[in-house]
Amino acid sequence: MTLGSKLAWDDTVLPFQLDHSDTRGRVARLDGVLSGILKQHDYPPAVEALVAEMALLTALIGQTIKLRWKLSLQVQSKGAVRMIATDFYAPESEGDPALIRAYASFDPAKVTDGPAMEQIGDGYFAILMDQGQGMQPYQGITPLSGDSLASCAEAYFAQSEQLPTRFALSFGQSLEPGVAQHWRAGGIMIQHMPKASPFASEEGGSGEEGLLLADDLLDAEEGENWNRVNSLLATVEEIELIGPSLPATDLLFRLFHEEKPRVFDAMPVRFGCTCSEDRVRQSLSIYSAKDIAKMTTDDGRVTADCQFCGAHYDLDPATVGFEADDASGE
Repeated sequence: MTLGSKLAWDDTVLPFQLDHSDTRGRVARLDGVLSGILKQHDYPPAVEALVAEMALLTALIGQTIKLRWKLSLQVQSKGAVRMIATDFYAPESEGDPALIRAYASFDPAKVTDGPAMEQIGDGYFAILMDQGQGMQPYQGITPLSGDSLASCAEAYFAQSEQLPTRFALSFGQSLEPGVAQHWRAGGIMIQHMPKASPFASEEGGSGEEGLLLADDLLDAEEGENWNRVNSLLATVEEIELIGPSLPATDLLFRLFHEEKPRVFDAMPVRFGCTCSEDRVRQSLSIYSAKDIAKMTTDDGRVTADCQFCGAHYDLDPATVGFEADDASGE
């Protein structure tokens, strides 16, 4: 296998279906995406791990949404890591890459050397979906629980969407010989085929279906199929998920060949941000000249920084705010 073929699955999401068990899923591997996200900030290792896991979850979940939709995942917490936010921008057209961005807000004084999830306190895990102009945004929330962000996502799908869901994730610093140390992540998401969900149709949902366990949503035959697929998924090794040398298709065959896996077109994903000077000006357009004056620096400028990509905007205060719009005749 050539180096090119080894790396062909990096920064992609491969959807698949297991015909013998009414299960669908995705395999994702992230490399350059994580580098783009994490190089913008000097996060402590535990925070980097949380952001890497959240970005991987976002790639796996986001692959299901329609073209031009936006999916956001958020964690709000009372712990050292106060917030993690990710956005997944679906491709504009078939074959285009999806874009992912992410960042975390944390209290450096409270971050410890302990496990990543110890940095998160009480709070909630949320999924938000923007279907475009004129459509009602969808939002679902579940309390933070379990020993990983993947566990929180599984609880969300069981309780809010009534979709039995499992994740197998791996992420960490790559130590490949001859390659600069950097973060990599890989994972598999499986779901029992849904009857109705905003992640399978355009109908949306309230996200308030009650507190249920995933296994309670299945009848006897469905439960048997689901348990069998989960047992097969449990045999996956971390190096199979994160390593560059095993193609995603070979991994699926190794795990699920008896379930008759079918794969679909892989989706490329890239690090990307939608911030711009126009968007900054629009966000400032609600403020009066008096408000803008309070935001003006000693150097006589209004500045803004994008938390996602690190872009810095330096603006003339006379050109921002709604009074500036009025003066320009807009």
